[in-house]
Amino acid sequence: MVIIRRNADGSVASTSDTSQQQTQSHPALATRKGMAALSEAGRALPPLFNEIALKINNAKDKPRKLKVLKDNDSVPLRQVLKGAFDPKVVWLLPDGDVPYTANDAPLGTEHTTLAQEAKRLYLFTKGGDNSLSNTKKETLFIQMLEGLSAEEAVFLVAVVNKKVNNEYKGFTGNLVKEAFDWDDDFMKKK
Repeated sequence: MVIIRRNADGSVASTSDTSQQQTQSHPALATRKGMAALSEAGRALPPLFNEIALKINNAKDKPRKLKVLKDNDSVPLRQVLKGAFDPKVVWLLPDGDVPYTANDAPLGTEHTTLAQEAKRLYLFTKGGDNSLSNTKKETLFIQMLEGLSAEEAVFLVAVVNKKVNNEYKGFTGNLVKEAFDWDDDFMKKK
């Protein structure tokens, strides 16, 4: 019978042979990649868009920024970033700060995510839904912001104001086009 005991540092110490104590580290803890995987293991939500933007902001060089975008690629992320950088997308909302009450509920509880709400963003763009009045659009947008986490709401306001690059260093339209293989019209290259 083998008894496995843990040392204070978390490594595994085998006590089958007391004369020769061998210390082994857990294989997943041996690399940075393993540590990163363990840090995300208990998370119920995928990364929020503001977290992706923050990772891009903190990445030291362009290849790392591209890797962050490629690793988190999704249809909702592409929709939001197209709205943020494509000059043809015109938001029918007032520029500047939006008067809303930030949602201070803990992450993962009483709020939606921008990934879920991305499919409704067409309501606030030119040519999206012409049946809504401007007042109704602004009301719906404020409700959307109040449903998101406070950080994602700030990110969405930056998207609508087309100021993502001002808030997050190095997060540019050219970076997005290169990461998603888009042409100058923010469409998939042929």
